Amino acid sequence: MTNINLLKPNKENLNLFVILGALFFCLGIFDFCLNNFYGKNITSFLPGFISFFTPVIFGMFGLYLIRIEFSGIKLLDNLNKNINTNNFNAALSIGIIILIIFSVAPLLNWFILDATFIGDSKEACTGEGACWVYIKTWFNRFMYGMYPNAEQWRVNTTFILVLVLMGAGYFFPLRYKKYLTFYYVIILPIISFLLIYYLISGGEFGLEWVETGAWGGLSLTFIVSFFSLIFCFPIGMMLALGRRSDLSVVKYSSLSFIEFWRGVPLITVLFMSAVMFPMFLPDGTYVDKLIRVIVAITLFEAAYTAEVIRGGLQALPRGQYDAAKSLGMGYWKLHLLVILPQALKLVIPGIANTFLALVKDTPLIFVVGLLELVGMLNLAKTNPKWLGFSMEGYVFAGIIFWIICYSMSKYSQSLELKYKTDR
Repeated sequence: MTNINLLKPNKENLNLFVILGALFFCLGIFDFCLNNFYGKNITSFLPGFISFFTPVIFGMFGLYLIRIEFSGIKLLDNLNKNINTNNFNAALSIGIIILIIFSVAPLLNWFILDATFIGDSKEACTGEGACWVYIKTWFNRFMYGMYPNAEQWRVNTTFILVLVLMGAGYFFPLRYKKYLTFYYVIILPIISFLLIYYLISGGEFGLEWVETGAWGGLSLTFIVSFFSLIFCFPIGMMLALGRRSDLSVVKYSSLSFIEFWRGVPLITVLFMSAVMFPMFLPDGTYVDKLIRVIVAITLFEAAYTAEVIRGGLQALPRGQYDAAKSLGMGYWKLHLLVILPQALKLVIPGIANTFLALVKDTPLIFVVGLLELVGMLNLAKTNPKWLGFSMEGYVFAGIIFWIICYSMSKYSQSLELKYKTDR
């Protein structure tokens, strides 16, 4: 009979070591759960210090037993390659698994098991978990702000039409694809602005006028983000090109603009747009607060976008410029057809990061009196009938922003793969 050394796992006794390793690993997790959730310690006969670390010891020993290189089992090889390469990584893996178990159980209780979902008032929330009745009651306000309930169909219709127009670019005939940039940068913003002006604002075609002060919630977050994203990119691209220009006036004007806006906090910029900017307007001239906020955020983020794009331009070898010039291309043709397509592919992660920051910065507009999603949460939590439920509101907002940002991140990753070129 072959002697088996448990301290030296080998491929010849693969099944035995996998079974033993799985048993020890499960024993460690079971020991932790039993001790943490039920107050039972199966290793209480050991000294206290050792007993405290037995879940990690059992788990590490289990992972050690299955650490067999080139076992031939794909799942096992992937596991060893990613989380079980050595004892240190095994300890980290066990620690993370224990931390997840420790955190998930209470969160699950608070989120679902002990939460209250049914009811219409604060009195319905008698459990120890989250009061999702609060979110249900205020849901309309979180979505539309103070926009009149009877007119909210106008907001929904506008967003549906804008989404249809955004998706229309994917169905352009091949011979018109070269006009897509013009469509998304010029045509789409103009149509979107007209839809928002006539449908959401109203005042025409028999629709009730709704001032922008009543707009709010997630719909306002989308409006501010949409226009800021569309406009900051072309402005940032022109600033990046201007900063690299050979003309001193253009170069230093772009440099001054970028450094000024990057050196000022966004909250200060918003205050300036709401308080100081109207002082410089002629008497009788009025610019809506929402437009001023969008312009302020656009210029602020354009400065950051410019630096990201400039990084891509500097990453290209000089030979690309020389090759394009040798074909007789002028400045604009050279950059639009040769340089920018290559540079923008390199900086997709950086541009996506800037856009994500823009979306997450929109809650700052509450300082000028515009109540987007987080602003409405701050208003709701001060309501005397719903005091004490701010946690649910912020969790709800966090989930919404995570979904938006994660979707944008995944889209940027798909663009990276689509335009990836081996170098």
